[in-house]
Amino acid sequence: MTKNVKYIVSNVIMDVMKTTGEILRESREKKGLLLRQVAALLDIDTAILSKVERGARKATKEQIIRLAGILDLKKDYLLIQYLSEKIAYELADEDVAAKTLKAAEKRVKYLKSKK
Repeated sequence: MTKNVKYIVSNVIMDVMKTTGEILRESREKKGLLLRQVAALLDIDTAILSKVERGARKATKEQIIRLAGILDLKKDYLLIQYLSEKIAYELADEDVAAKTLKAAEKRVKYLKSKK
């Protein structure tokens, strides 16, 4: 049995055991919306949204932002989930993943300070 692991990022409680797609599907179903209704609001094919929910395809950042509004989810919550998932999948097989994340965090802070 897997443990339900949650963490807080910028006052947003994240569930690391759920994928972005699972969160989207659960939220859509909770609101009583059909897949085709949400797909129409996004102006994408129903099959594409189905693949996003199943994890067979990744949504774009713009779609994630629009989905947050459609599904009444906090934008920051969904963006953090989406971006952290992207990063995690990219680094999952790397031996230096933790060090890479620390270096990236420092680089982000540096780049933001230059603006």
